[in-house]
Amino acid sequence: MSKRTATKPPADTGIKPRQPCPCGSGKRYKACHGAAGGAADVIVTRPFEGLAAECELVALREFVPSATARLPLREEGEVTLATVLPMAAAALRRNDDKSFVGLQVQTHSGDISRDLARAVEWVRAAEPGQSLSVVGPETAEVGTVPTRLQDLLDPDAGLEVELHPDFSWWLPEDVEPTGEVALSLERANAAIMPTDRLTAEGVRSAYWVDAGEKAHLRWVRPEPEEQLLAALARLSARGELSLGEDSRYAGSFRAHGLLVPVWDLDREKHAREWDEPAAAMGRRLTEALASLDDEPLNAAERRARDGLRGRQVTIR
Repeated sequence: MSKRTATKPPADTGIKPRQPCPCGSGKRYKACHGAAGGAADVIVTRPFEGLAAECELVALREFVPSATARLPLREEGEVTLATVLPMAAAALRRNDDKSFVGLQVQTHSGDISRDLARAVEWVRAAEPGQSLSVVGPETAEVGTVPTRLQDLLDPDAGLEVELHPDFSWWLPEDVEPTGEVALSLERANAAIMPTDRLTAEGVRSAYWVDAGEKAHLRWVRPEPEEQLLAALARLSARGELSLGEDSRYAGSFRAHGLLVPVWDLDREKHAREWDEPAAAMGRRLTEALASLDDEPLNAAERRARDGLRGRQVTIR
């Protein structure tokens, strides 16, 4: 691969070469979108940063099977965000003129936010009945910063997520699936694990899932990883990291720059029975996070942190 040459940004952008690139990559502009060839190979590790809906976007991207949510667009128009679309399409404008973009799709750049924004822009201009199979690769022009989801959405608006027991919402109510869509619908329905969203006050982006032999709680948290890990370690050292009887802290995984703690649960209990235990855990976490400024971790808590860190995995 030839070496990319940094170029000066156009004068009307107001971006200086040594400033952070507005795309969110964390690189300087001259090494990112100010470089020849654009930034198709730049990996943005936290693609939804700056959006109030960040945690929900991570959950819908990574582990929620069938769900939809209206995107809070800055401009007029309605686009529905979906976990999965027929045949894993990136975007779809149904014959009834309803527009959808998919989250659990193949991507061709290192920035999921950028790919999603391109899908939103495509579907808003599409004709009824059209679908976009995948967001294709592109080379950004030197000196330009491509549109990202942060440019299209109200940054302070959350997502009102609607969970579905299957994927029948793919089609209008009066339409029967046929051909490849019917096969895709059958396969997608067969892969669904029962999932519910916890609704207790103060609990956001926390999902109960029945995985077969046991159930899990997966809770996408907005705090910086090291800060959250220290708070979890403080609770662990106190013996306060479970959600009560019939639960066990299993570990955590990283997804798109955020940490997702996971608890194993007794699958015989209904999801609603975990609302209050999760709310109590949230209150304990809030207290532990606040205490970190005044009370550094002691030796026992540091050992607990090392143990928790050893039970982390990265999926994105």
